Amino acid sequence: MELLSFMVDFTLPEEIDEEFLDLIPEQRTRVAELFKQNRLTSYTLSADRSKLWATFLAKSKRELVYLLDTFPLTPYMQYTIYTLAFNEQNSSASIPIISLN
Repeated sequence: MELLSFMVDFTLPEEIDEEFLDLIPEQRTRVAELFKQNRLTSYTLSADRSKLWATFLAKSKRELVYLLDTFPLTPYMQYTIYTLAFNEQNSSASIPIISLN
């Protein structure tokens, strides 16, 4: 089955409490796991920390919701899911340039 591309637009809470902050390390661990599994393809936080955008590859919207439920911070955020026609990325931007000098 071909994987579909999704964009998730998260709205973070206006008031960030200690409980939320304590879950950030677990969130980062889960993000790293999904990147390794090639299910999460981008993860971006706005400068004002009010929005988070992520792109995913999943078999269905149902599977995506399951993946979102594995994030420790999902219960604190509202989100909207968009199914994408395509998602192009500059893969060379994430590869560091090595200088032999």
